[in-house]
Amino acid sequence: MSAGPLQELLDLPGTTDVLVNGPGQVWVDRGDGLVRVDLDVGAEPQVRALAVRLAASAGRRLDDASPCVDAVLGDGVRLHAVLPPVSASGTLISLRVPRRIPLALADLDAAGSLPPGWAPVLRAVVHRRCSLLVSGGTGSGKTTLLAALLGLVDPRERLVLVEDAGELSPAHPHVVRLQARHGNVEGAGAVEQRELVRQALRMRPDRLVVGEVRGAEVADLLMALNSGHEGGCCTVHANSAAAVPARLTALAALAGMGPDVLAAQAAAGLQVVVHLRREGGVRRVVEIGVVAGDAKGLAVVPALVAGSAPDHPGTREEGWPRLAELLQLATTTPLRSTRRGA
Repeated sequence: MSAGPLQELLDLPGTTDVLVNGPGQVWVDRGDGLVRVDLDVGAEPQVRALAVRLAASAGRRLDDASPCVDAVLGDGVRLHAVLPPVSASGTLISLRVPRRIPLALADLDAAGSLPPGWAPVLRAVVHRRCSLLVSGGTGSGKTTLLAALLGLVDPRERLVLVEDAGELSPAHPHVVRLQARHGNVEGAGAVEQRELVRQALRMRPDRLVVGEVRGAEVADLLMALNSGHEGGCCTVHANSAAAVPARLTALAALAGMGPDVLAAQAAAGLQVVVHLRREGGVRRVVEIGVVAGDAKGLAVVPALVAGSAPDHPGTREEGWPRLAELLQLATTTPLRSTRRGA
């Protein structure tokens, strides 16, 4: 359905986010950061009515009794809206536009999203069936990178994707999707990601993919990765690669999994962490680390760390020998750029 006056912004090439901060404040991100635009969306009653209409089109309720909503519209656009008085500045609307055409890893490399020479390392991570966690902040490019990596998976393999909201669109011929479902207005009928992870294991996945771990489902994912399901992938919000263990520990606690068990499960089931950061309007891979665990707990040991300049291949750190061993690379393998003209 149409998003009213916001539709023209959603239709602009390159739009990733459209935000309404109450009446008279509309912002758009077209890949270079948020920019305020001069667009009249009406007074507060009109903005509220638009938010309610968008929520209703996704089968969700938005009113004084339920003032917050998170939903996916029919065209794949993700909607989040908040009504006053929870939002003090008026009705808030956030629209996240999915990428219509998935980017290949070569596209990201050519755009400078990867340090020179890192693309072959990431390809090896996929081809060697390492279990992979992509971390980063909101809007750092986690989903885009994960989709690009899944596009490298052997076409004969079956990917089973579990997501809270359908955002992953890998260029792969055999993809099966499971999507969580929120409860109805009475709170009944919800299907959580944790249940979907369990169901996915019965669907003969060659690769189990969780779009984002954000709750107790991390426990089921780790148990799956420790039961013969190699090459699994997921994303997680984290401020840095070093902060990933703390984030996983907090999520695992929601499933009643203690730190010691989490460390043992993650160290045995996860091998590689790829961390991204958004710097201005550029989304960049800034670190590749290896997962390690011992009596002191879980850690991500840096293997490759990006340099400050986009054309710098970065540095090899203490985790590089372990990463090279996992990927069957020589520890002296040079990081050569595969970009044209580099």
